Amino acid sequence: MKSYRIATIPGDGIGKEVVPAGQEVLEALAAQTGRFTFEFENFVWGGDYYREHGVMMPADGLDAIRYKDAILFGSAGDPAIPDHITLWGLRLKICQGFDQYANVRPTRILPGIDGPLKRCGPADLDWVIVRENSEGEYSGVGGRAHQGHPIEVATDVSIMTRAGVERILRFAFRLAASRPRKRLTVITKSNAQRHAMVMWDEIALEISKEFPDVTWDKELVDAATARMVNRPATLDTIVATNLHADILSDLAAALAGSLGIAPTANLDPERRYPSMFEPIHGSAFDIMGMGLANPIGTFWSVVMMLEHLGEMDAARAVMAAIEHVTANPATHTGDLGGTATTRQVTDAVCAFLAAYSAQAPQVA
Repeated sequence: MKSYRIATIPGDGIGKEVVPAGQEVLEALAAQTGRFTFEFENFVWGGDYYREHGVMMPADGLDAIRYKDAILFGSAGDPAIPDHITLWGLRLKICQGFDQYANVRPTRILPGIDGPLKRCGPADLDWVIVRENSEGEYSGVGGRAHQGHPIEVATDVSIMTRAGVERILRFAFRLAASRPRKRLTVITKSNAQRHAMVMWDEIALEISKEFPDVTWDKELVDAATARMVNRPATLDTIVATNLHADILSDLAAALAGSLGIAPTANLDPERRYPSMFEPIHGSAFDIMGMGLANPIGTFWSVVMMLEHLGEMDAARAVMAAIEHVTANPATHTGDLGGTATTRQVTDAVCAFLAAYSAQAPQVA
């Protein structure tokens, strides 16, 4: 029987509620299938760890999770700690330390969820956004000088390398080729950012020749926001820089109904290191500890983790459970206009998996 070693890092805020819920679903799935098990190790890194130790995670933290099969992450963010410390001290330290350069964020309107766009059905909004996850605007290059003086200056330098741009564009073209529509939109801002973004456009043209079956086009990031709202059906697979895709994927999740349902995979496609899976919502301290967090984004991230591990049947079972639960307004949490709790949604997903397994044991 296959056993998968999973690092769980709840992090901050509601991450401490949704990650245990994700672990519970995985344990229920393993119990139903009898074909694999999960060996979980929990790491209490985050804001509370920072208050005690002065860092978000220990200096040798990467070594503690380096040989795991995957990482299930909650959220990073604490109102008492500056955002740049929580982000760079934990999530980005893992992403960059393990060269998880492909950030993949699927978005679609799930059954039973009313998206905010009028005249937009589920078939019109079915996207996957590929975010360059290792360089660009979040490369960490820059600095400050003359702090506190009138001549104070601060710089953040966006770094684009040919190797980095080539690998994320090739990944995106390959992903687009695997989807039914075989369509890719490359998003930049090359009219204003006339060096790195122009290089991005040039490399996109070069890589496109390797994928003659993929239809592709270019869009400026500001125009892309309008296109996502006004012409969602014209988009399918989207690839953009670290900053641009970060912003666009939050817009995409909101258009699909809620940030609470949206998943993320931080992938090392070459599988040299473990990949990390997380919901895109923040730490949401305003509802922390109330049992109101929507765990669907975590469950969908679990689906992506199972796919990455090669457990495709199990991934389909969990996705079916998600769609069954969202189709029922009684299991909608507050972000979806309902009153269900984290516990009720988790129980509903686990109950569906039990019934699904009984009906289709060869799948689940």
